[in-house]
Amino acid sequence: MRWRRGSQFATAGMAILALVACGGSSGGGGTTTALNIAFLPKAVNNPYFDVAASGGQEAATALSGQFKQVGPSDATGAAQIPFIQTLTQQNVSAIVVSADDPDAIAPALKQAMAKGIKVVGYDSSPAKDARNVFINQADSKGIGVVQVQMICDEIPGCAGEIAVLSATSTATNQNAWIQAMKDELASNSKYSGLKLVKVAYGNDDPQVSTTEAQALLTSYPNLKGIISPTTVGISAAAQVLKQTGKAGKVQLTGLGTPNLMRAFVKDGTCKEFALWNVKDLGYLAYYTAALLVQGKIKGNPGEKFTAGRLGDYTIDPNGVVLLGPPFVFKADNIDQLNF
Repeated sequence: MRWRRGSQFATAGMAILALVACGGSSGGGGTTTALNIAFLPKAVNNPYFDVAASGGQEAATALSGQFKQVGPSDATGAAQIPFIQTLTQQNVSAIVVSADDPDAIAPALKQAMAKGIKVVGYDSSPAKDARNVFINQADSKGIGVVQVQMICDEIPGCAGEIAVLSATSTATNQNAWIQAMKDELASNSKYSGLKLVKVAYGNDDPQVSTTEAQALLTSYPNLKGIISPTTVGISAAAQVLKQTGKAGKVQLTGLGTPNLMRAFVKDGTCKEFALWNVKDLGYLAYYTAALLVQGKIKGNPGEKFTAGRLGDYTIDPNGVVLLGPPFVFKADNIDQLNF
């Protein structure tokens, strides 16, 4: 995987647009070509998912469809289930969901699919048999590997204790990335000096993430680095490092958004982090759901389709569509971005 750095981000089209979905009569169950598509993120009031929603709104406008986003305030699978059930009762044409717990929400999603409602996963996949397609933001192995590369680059001598501050323990995407990190640490002699001492979970909640970051510093006084593969976690960890005077002593990297991390990058608390085009993730998820509803694709492996301004995609053997390579944010490019 190629990890791009620099000013290419300026043309990535990632500024949030204040678009309002319009047109299209409501229709459900995929029985008509009307587009009434609902996004269900892990939790609402999360800047990451707000950016993805702006991409969904853009696609809805382009396709004269309807868009709405609903979701729980707590990032748990149990909290998502009532929303899936309500959307099923409302007979929306498609549900686009980021799974907090893929197994917990599978029965509710299967009930929706039994009614003809299309299910598209984005960000974090539902169980394979509980969705039509999953829009993967980037290759899981590549995401894990680049985070190990970044923490190694920042820790003097690439040696010492490191910890991971993740989201929930059941999040499909974070677990895949963490496993990729572990595999890379174990198999690549370049990282033989790094020791992973703890994987902590902040539940994608700012306060819980703050508490967990503080606990890492207390429990591991020799800690040299924190990897946080979640936008909530990395910003919480950055604030903790700054407040405790550990910034620059304990290195920080992971996955974040520029608006949350800009000040921390400029003051050196976090020298670099990565992320993909979040707005495009939402755009592609909505567009794919629309094509499923319209019967233009079935979600079968090998199917090819064009997703508006993003161009051509192919569904892989596991029913997954790969958005594309992420980018690395550093001080020399972060001011070019606004999301």
